[in-house]
Amino acid sequence: MDPPNYDHLFKLLIIGDSGVGKSCLLLRFCDDEFNEKQLATIGVDFKVKYLSLMGKRLKLAIWDTAGQERFRTLTSSYYRGAQAAPVVEVESRTMNSILTAQLVISSSGIVLVYDVASRESFENLEYWLEEVRKYATNRNSVKMLVANKVDEGGVVTRHEGEDFAIRHSMLFIESSAKLKVGVKEIFQQLVLKILDTPDLLENTTPLGATRSTRVLSGPSQAAQTEDGDDPSSYYDRQCLC
Repeated sequence: MDPPNYDHLFKLLIIGDSGVGKSCLLLRFCDDEFNEKQLATIGVDFKVKYLSLMGKRLKLAIWDTAGQERFRTLTSSYYRGAQAAPVVEVESRTMNSILTAQLVISSSGIVLVYDVASRESFENLEYWLEEVRKYATNRNSVKMLVANKVDEGGVVTRHEGEDFAIRHSMLFIESSAKLKVGVKEIFQQLVLKILDTPDLLENTTPLGATRSTRVLSGPSQAAQTEDGDDPSSYYDRQCLC
């Protein structure tokens, strides 16, 4: 058997109201593309991205969930971790069809997105956090609050976003998938925090790999991404940690 081509597998979940730009962020991060007419996600979408950070080869399995009310029962199954049954099947009815999901995911990181131009999407953050508390079995998962669509201007101020993040012990960053601002940093900073959380590194090493984990002391250590950037500099530039 060939050795795995990564040191850790991290499962990340993107949540938030419909229309806040979750799918656009994922598309920009994974494929470096932007679609002005991106359709709303039906159920869930999934992408894989490989990164090299802090000398570790990382595989990111990223789930983009639907924010519409009719899909929220489906979305809840994706919060659950190893304590759930091996297979979770949830049905969500839309028109005359039934959407069925069979999957259990233990999320190391959760990306909570709102639209700075939508006061409602910001006010609904409490709902999404309650969903995380209700369904997630990984209580130590790292949470990142993303103020998206900053290119459009907004009614929700940066101060409001930062204050919410501080009150709920979350990382914070502003982004624009359209202008390619802050998107890469969302996932890099989330992963850096996961790497700095020993409890989250359990069961992330693939079979056949050496299970030795270097616990990081902070962003001062050398780090390199696929693009040659130093992600540690983002702590001071955009990310409230």
